Amino acid sequence: MTKNRNRYRGLRKIVGVCCLLVFCVSVYMVVSQTIQERQAAEAFEALLAQVEQEEQEEPPEMTTPTEMTEPEPDSTGSQEDGPAVLEPPVVEEFHKYDALHEQNPDLFGWIEIDGTKINYPVMHTPDDPEYYLHRAFDGTKSSSGVPFLDGDCYEGCGNYIVYGHHMKNGSMFAALADYKDEDFWKEHPVIRFDTLTEAGEYEVLSAFYAKVYRVDDENAFRFYAYTDLTDEETFNEFVSRASEASLYDTGVTAAYGDTLLTLTTCSYHTSNGRFVVIARKR
Repeated sequence: MTKNRNRYRGLRKIVGVCCLLVFCVSVYMVVSQTIQERQAAEAFEALLAQVEQEEQEEPPEMTTPTEMTEPEPDSTGSQEDGPAVLEPPVVEEFHKYDALHEQNPDLFGWIEIDGTKINYPVMHTPDDPEYYLHRAFDGTKSSSGVPFLDGDCYEGCGNYIVYGHHMKNGSMFAALADYKDEDFWKEHPVIRFDTLTEAGEYEVLSAFYAKVYRVDDENAFRFYAYTDLTDEETFNEFVSRASEASLYDTGVTAAYGDTLLTLTTCSYHTSNGRFVVIARKR
C-alpha cells in the first residue's frame, strides 16, 4: 500500500514538473514572438522614416508642360520663317528609394495601402524566390519576413504578383483579408505600388478567396501562374477569370497593355487557402 502511494506521489511530481516545463516553454515562445514582432515593426518604421526623409530632401517635381517657343531672329534682325518649336517636357528622375536600394540591392519597390498597416518594401530574388519569406530587410531571421515579388515576375511583365504573411498581430498583409467586405474596398479603392523607377497607383479590380491547387485539379484559377501577361490572349483570360472570381463588382476592368498588381496572403477558409486582391494601374 505504502509502495503504491509513494509511486503515485512520484508520478504526480513528474507530471507536475512536465506541466511546469510546458508552461515555461509556452511563456518563452509567446514573449519571444512578441519581442520579434516588435523588433520587426521598429525596423520597418526605420525604413519608412528613411524613405520619407529622402522624399523631403528631394521632393519630386511635376513634369514641365510643353511650351511654344518662337524662332530666333537671324543676323538681319528678322525672324526666320517656320512654325514655333515644341520643347520636350522635362521629366524629373525618380530617386525616392535609391538609398534603400544601396543598402540592399534586392529591393524592388514599395507597397502601401492608406489607412492600413500595409506600408512595406517589396523584395525580389528571382534565383531564390522565397528568400525573404522568413528574413528581414537586412537578411536576418524574421518570422514576419518581407513582402516579395514572384520570382518569375520582372519589370514590364504586366502583372506584379506580391506575397506577404498574414500575421496574427495584424501586420504585413493581414489587412488584405479585409477586402472581403465591399465597404472596406469602398474606403480603400486605391493601392500604391512604387518600383525603383516610378510611382504607381492601382485601382482594385477584384478581391476573392482562392487556394494553391493540386496539379490534377481541373478548371482551377491558378492566379499565381499568370506572371507574364505580355500575350494579349493570356492577359484577357486572366482579367476575365479574376472578375468572375471577385466577391463583388468594383466596376474596374482592364485592357491589354495595362499593368496589373496581384497581392496575396494566406487565408484559413480552406487548406492552402489564399486571399487575393488584383488591381489595375491608373
